[in-house]
Amino acid sequence: MDIDFAPKWKRVSMIQVIEEKTGVNVLSADEKKLKETAKKLGCDLEGINGKAKLIDEIFSIAIQPKLIEPSFVIDYPLELSPLAKKHRSLDGVVERFEGYVAGREICNAFSELNDPIEQKKRFDEQVRFKEQGDEEAHVIDNDFIRALEFGMPPTAGLGIGIDRLVMLLTNQTSIRDVIFFPQMKTEIK
Repeated sequence: MDIDFAPKWKRVSMIQVIEEKTGVNVLSADEKKLKETAKKLGCDLEGINGKAKLIDEIFSIAIQPKLIEPSFVIDYPLELSPLAKKHRSLDGVVERFEGYVAGREICNAFSELNDPIEQKKRFDEQVRFKEQGDEEAHVIDNDFIRALEFGMPPTAGLGIGIDRLVMLLTNQTSIRDVIFFPQMKTEIK
């Protein structure tokens, strides 16, 4: 398959593309509606609870595999990004994007949340998600909140997964097949 990496990469609103595919607005839908939508798409919902996980699962099944040409996914719902700053002009979303090529995420970037009060609220919400069984939910990081209280300038970060890029270039489906550190690979007996 030939992929054209030349600029300009397509921009895809996560909220809009899910709504186009499913007819459901993930910002206004409740958890019950998202579960129904995910089931219709054939998602395995074992161990998946909460809006954030359901939105992520719907995106992973219905949208991500179709992002072949280089694309930036924007307009991530707030629930998916507890460390990202709220969008300046759109309610319910954050300032974040991820780059996708050949149905795979190759980078993640967002404006860092630098409001200690808002960050504490988000961490509290993450604790509730963890109590509901979300193993990937963040724990409260009081040292981080305290550091934010001293002040943090506007900050953003970009993480480009070299391992993910190597997966793409070598046509591997598992990150374990390209990871450099042997101790991170599954032991073969």
